Amino acid sequence: MEQTTELAYALDTFYFLMSGVLVMWMAAGFSMLEAGLVRSKNTAEILTKNIALFAIACLMYMVSGYAIMYPADPVSAYWPGISWMLGDEHEAAAVLASDGETYYSSRSDFFFQVVFVATAMSIVSGAVAERMKLWAFLLFAVVFTAFIYPLQGYWKWGGGFLQTAGFQDFAGSGVVHMCGAAAALAGVLILGPRKGKYGPNGEIRPIPGANLPLATLGTFILWMGWFGFNGGSELKVSNIGEANAVAAIFVNTNMAAAGGVIASLLTAMALFRKADLTMALNGALAGLVAITAEPLNPSPGVATAIGATGGLLVVVAIITLDKLRLDDPVGAISVHGIVGIWALLAVPLTNPDATLPTQLLGMATIFGWTFIASIMVWTLLDGVIGIRVSEEDEYEGVDIAECGLEAYPEFTKN
Repeated sequence: MEQTTELAYALDTFYFLMSGVLVMWMAAGFSMLEAGLVRSKNTAEILTKNIALFAIACLMYMVSGYAIMYPADPVSAYWPGISWMLGDEHEAAAVLASDGETYYSSRSDFFFQVVFVATAMSIVSGAVAERMKLWAFLLFAVVFTAFIYPLQGYWKWGGGFLQTAGFQDFAGSGVVHMCGAAAALAGVLILGPRKGKYGPNGEIRPIPGANLPLATLGTFILWMGWFGFNGGSELKVSNIGEANAVAAIFVNTNMAAAGGVIASLLTAMALFRKADLTMALNGALAGLVAITAEPLNPSPGVATAIGATGGLLVVVAIITLDKLRLDDPVGAISVHGIVGIWALLAVPLTNPDATLPTQLLGMATIFGWTFIASIMVWTLLDGVIGIRVSEEDEYEGVDIAECGLEAYPEFTKN
């Protein structure tokens, strides 16, 4: 019995760690996707944002975020209290005496959770691309990863009031994706659109990305990383039931992404008479977001339909936000916000433990808290240091203004 328990603990810990590695790989996916969808003059800066935000997320989540999200002694179901640093690792005796409840290392849990908070912050970087000051963005990342994200994460995954109320969000369509989109929307509202994006008479002027092969690579990397995102959220794999559940999650995640691609392509074809690659890429991500709230219970066919609905919605959402003059260069608010809402509302279709009122409660709570807290931080940063680069720097490109180098220097004249 002792050997079996130790083997199961080791296997589940290894599975958790490798799932975290896959989610960490999504940081590369976001970097490539965003680098491909911005203009060449802004590429080095968006890459700097992505690697810096990942490092900041790791540091701040270690310092306070993890302890806030998973407190040892919470004050209440609404307020976990402020705690610091990580708790102790499990001792062998505690594992063996836990009757199977302690089935993976606490350090592996931290690693898995920290790459999730980095994912949420990555969503913000694309939406505010090409016109935000680098250091203003990074200061916001400090507050977001240390406090804003962990508090709403506690309400659901840390055992807070949303968990008690019965709110269902398996792998984070709300806790991660909609949270990131709410912070992004707040930033976009304070920041304003890129120069030249909208005309004086309501014209919408497309600003094409510089490298669609790179954006496509980024999408495939994200698709691959999502297996760790959703599959790892099953938490263990060391028995037949859990192994079968993980396999079902992998299949449903993959089918939802495929459904999202096909639906977005068909929708784009119906609206534009063209097979728009950027819509297909966002369709894949929309399908993945759509299934993340409940990737276990649907059949593969239903998972495909849930993803396809996300693919249709994302095309309509991107067009609608443009008409509202909300400039999001990569479509992050549509993919992670609008489709994140759909994902949460779709959970009761296949999960009998979920109800529409509790899903609406969770959705309103996560979005409301994140949006209000974020807009306060963005406003404070704007008043103190300013969050937008000068008009001249925006015209020349933020690579030179913010980073002092260019991603594609061979294209410039000496």
